[in-house]
Amino acid sequence: MDRYVSIGEAARILGVSVSTLRRWDREGKTTSTRTTGNQRRYDIRSLNPGRTRDLIDRRITIAYARVSSHDQKNDLERQKQVLELYCSTQGWIFEVISDLGSGMNYHKKGLKRIISDIINGKVGRLVLTHKDRLLRFGAELIFALCEARTVEVVILNQGEDTSFEEDLAKDVLEIITVFSARLYGSRSRKNQKLLDGVKKVVEEISK
Repeated sequence: MDRYVSIGEAARILGVSVSTLRRWDREGKTTSTRTTGNQRRYDIRSLNPGRTRDLIDRRITIAYARVSSHDQKNDLERQKQVLELYCSTQGWIFEVISDLGSGMNYHKKGLKRIISDIINGKVGRLVLTHKDRLLRFGAELIFALCEARTVEVVILNQGEDTSFEEDLAKDVLEIITVFSARLYGSRSRKNQKLLDGVKKVVEEISK
């Protein structure tokens, strides 16, 4: 086996992204040589996946729970209990952050704090019960940020969330409420008629 490997292979061995490895080079955390074509090469004997794990483990684990509305508070408590049990079993130092708000809302207090802490290098691991607990749309952007900052993402359940239909219905209602108000005015009869119809559908789905 060759002693030197490409940046892509080195990133795979260490379990980080290529962009993270380039940043580590700039910060002096890793060392590479250059080929005549100015390509990075890494001495495979110097690559230590355990060192990368140490960098992650020294930062805190954040477990995040979210529900859309007040009448789902029991579900929120169940999520928190599942997250606490899992993180404790793994022996991680962790903190549970929770939000009560729509998966379409990017301004939730807990979510904003998580993003800020990831950017500032305080988070080593993000744990979710389901992917949609983070955001309905746009979760991939947060995951990309996690990859760039070497934050491990753990999703306990890869299948469909048991509250998926109810949450989705409420998110759709939120979208329709905003756009119908802009079209007809928040107090118009057309707006109210449309919202009453949508709410009826939401209630049927939630039963």
